Amino acid sequence: MYAGVFDLPWWGYVLVALGLTHVSIASVTIFLHRHQAHRALELHPLPSHFFRLWLWLTTGMITREWAAIHRKHHARCETADDPHSPRVLGINRVLWGGVFLYVKESRNRETMKRYGHGTPDDWLERNIYTPSHKWGIVVMALADVVLFGLVPGVLIWCVQMVWIPFWAAGVINGIGHFWGYRNFDCADASANIFPWGILIGGEELHNNHHAFATSAKLSARWYEFDIGWMYIRLLQALGLARAKKVIPRPRFRAAAQVADLDTLQAVITHRYDVMRRYMKSLGEIYREEVSRLRASLDAQQLAPLKQWLARDAKDLPAADKAKLQSVLEKSARLATVYSMRCELVALWQRSTASREQLLRQLQDWCHRAEASGIAQLQEFAARLRSYAA
Repeated sequence: MYAGVFDLPWWGYVLVALGLTHVSIASVTIFLHRHQAHRALELHPLPSHFFRLWLWLTTGMITREWAAIHRKHHARCETADDPHSPRVLGINRVLWGGVFLYVKESRNRETMKRYGHGTPDDWLERNIYTPSHKWGIVVMALADVVLFGLVPGVLIWCVQMVWIPFWAAGVINGIGHFWGYRNFDCADASANIFPWGILIGGEELHNNHHAFATSAKLSARWYEFDIGWMYIRLLQALGLARAKKVIPRPRFRAAAQVADLDTLQAVITHRYDVMRRYMKSLGEIYREEVSRLRASLDAQQLAPLKQWLARDAKDLPAADKAKLQSVLEKSARLATVYSMRCELVALWQRSTASREQLLRQLQDWCHRAEASGIAQLQEFAARLRSYAA
């Protein structure tokens, strides 16, 4: 039996398999995801061509197909048109059969035409990587056998073949929209699977990514770690990459007397931080009103109240919407806080309004908050005017 160029102990082959698959993960997250699909960074031709070659050898994926399918996922997230939403298709189908969903969508010509623009179209792509995309994994299989022997080489190759389909197409697309914690209350169901993004190259921080899709950095909190971003920083230090955007950090100034265009831009840019602080600053009102309402409402109505107040009425089931309305009718303060929360969210959702119209709406919101007689709303209006672009 052929022994291969390298004769390693069993644990050596395990380390080799983990190392090779990690290079594939890094290639997917840096090249396919952040560079190609979202244009979050620029890459020098040297690492760019290496990533393309490595993905051809280890996955057989075509750059244009991957970018198109992922862009469609963002554009149609959690709808029937989403190529791989566990909320629509079920967690088991996406987790265990994500690769089949990918293949199915890759055959959708409309998806390729609409979302596949701007990907590599050079001689290599037209003559090797795309038409011969299945031959790359054959070359990889031969290389593994030559280097590590027949049995270890085949086993290492098998691990390489299932690694990306399971972790990227299954775990990230499945669990990443089904279970985890959320830093940002974006419209879809994305969640951070784990705060330390190492095994899947930082893609574990999926909620952060959906909130700021064009950010080259996926970590947002001090305790989160994105190993893909660490690699990008190393490439930057070598002059081989340049991050174009990262998750913005809120900046503050002395509160303006009247909200201006800079305030508007800052509020829209930092909308997730605005909403998080809004809900936190009004927690005292919630606690006071719940204590007062306990005598007139049963525990079933009060238990989910905090979750209802954090969502738009249109996103609630009809039964929950009716229960929320009955609670708001008994508390003028909660009704005011909730309606103004909805108005604030609508401010950055009105894509057809001009900047001047949005500014007038923001100024009116601040004026009514200050005149509400609710101390927490008045304090928040001042904080809102302190956001800096």
